[in-house]
Amino acid sequence: MSSAFRKALKSQQRNHRERSQPGFRKHLGFLEKKKDYKTRANDYHSKQNQLRALRRKALEKNPDEFYHKMISNKLKDGVHVLSHSKEEMTEEQLKVMRTQDIKYVEMKRVAEGKKIERQKSELHLLEAEGKQNNKHMFFLNTKKEVEEFDLAKHLNTDPALVDRVYNRPTIETLQKETIKGATGPEVLKELAIQRKHQYTVLKQRIEREKKMFVIVQKIQTRKDLADKVNKVKVKNETVNSPAIYKFKPQRKR
Repeated sequence: MSSAFRKALKSQQRNHRERSQPGFRKHLGFLEKKKDYKTRANDYHSKQNQLRALRRKALEKNPDEFYHKMISNKLKDGVHVLSHSKEEMTEEQLKVMRTQDIKYVEMKRVAEGKKIERQKSELHLLEAEGKQNNKHMFFLNTKKEVEEFDLAKHLNTDPALVDRVYNRPTIETLQKETIKGATGPEVLKELAIQRKHQYTVLKQRIEREKKMFVIVQKIQTRKDLADKVNKVKVKNETVNSPAIYKFKPQRKR
């Protein structure tokens, strides 16, 4: 193998490493590496290219060129304001649009309800108030076994975890399993944080489902008002409930 080829061989070359900031120069600030320079340079060049393109567009602009916004914009107090033309829609078109809105919101509400039920089945509402007491029973043969019965030993778990009806790992699990490098009480603390997060997500989903139900009621109310006459408002619309109207009875022929 020739010396020139040996020098050009990549596998025998040392990786180039940039030096770190010396301790006596830390007061000067961050030492920029090549990757930092590349990021800063790319950002600078992209901005220069944008400015260059805008200058070229301004120089090549045709003053006699027509744009559709020339007739739809108005200059008001030195600011261009786009004047929107009011779309004419019939009552039938409005009813169809409201019906589609109701179907879409109802579909989203049903999907959210299914997610809530699935999450409830996973969490079992373990920390909910008024939950049903545990009725787990153990059957023994003699009175002596009843007197000497040790629940923690029978369940093969730590005595501090006996009162828990969920997340009650065995002693072997506490000794072997690790979560992010933690064991024992740290594992339980980590699981408690995760469980609290799950309950927070569940609460947000329930509130979102309630809001969607109110939206459906409000859209349905507006849709029904299009077909009714001689209506009297009984209750104003609120954030959590739609408006309530009372209609005079009409005899159908």
